[in-house]
Amino acid sequence: MTKQERMEKLRERLAEMKVKEKELRCAGYEKIAGVDEVGRGPLAGPVVAAAVVLPEDFDVLGIDDSKKLSEKKREKLFPVIKEKAIAFGIGMVDNKVIDDINILQATKKAMTMAVDELNRMLEANGSRQADYILFDAMKIDDIKIPQESVIKGDAKVLAIAAASIIAKVTRDRIMAEYAAEYPGYSFEKNKGYGTKQHYEGIKKQGICPIHRKTFLKKVL
Repeated sequence: MTKQERMEKLRERLAEMKVKEKELRCAGYEKIAGVDEVGRGPLAGPVVAAAVVLPEDFDVLGIDDSKKLSEKKREKLFPVIKEKAIAFGIGMVDNKVIDDINILQATKKAMTMAVDELNRMLEANGSRQADYILFDAMKIDDIKIPQESVIKGDAKVLAIAAASIIAKVTRDRIMAEYAAEYPGYSFEKNKGYGTKQHYEGIKKQGICPIHRKTFLKKVL
């Protein structure tokens, strides 16, 4: 495949991922937020959510489900999304709260925090709040804004994909910092997921302050 063919494919992919937001704009919505989370499955660390509103003319190529992108590509896209987004918000819930209220409720809490921060940024910029939210496979009744749950939304909707990248890079950087604070678990590599090195670290050192105790009961 030539470079020109690759670029054309990326442009087609961008147009495909903008369809849902285009339909909603035609229906009268203006500030359409995509929301996604990262970190529901790890044994350690927080769950992180992001909410993003993109402009209608957003033209950055290569945005996709963060899981499909390399770390290098995510890191490259991260500042570009933040710069070109109309607004964004990040919500984070730590392991202690996850243990207290369970991961589903913690995920919803992180998403709600992300939407709240997004709306504060919109208001600070003199704009109206988000008037429609597209969640990746989630609905939150406590958020009184028209919303929709999109299955595999991070691979179908541009704003959700952008949110997945913001959430993923944010969480990965947090886990890299924790790796320096709590060495021996390979957090810089596994990001808190249950890899062989992670389990070996637990066996040698026991658990550390960022481990999710309710998760460890199920696997140890």
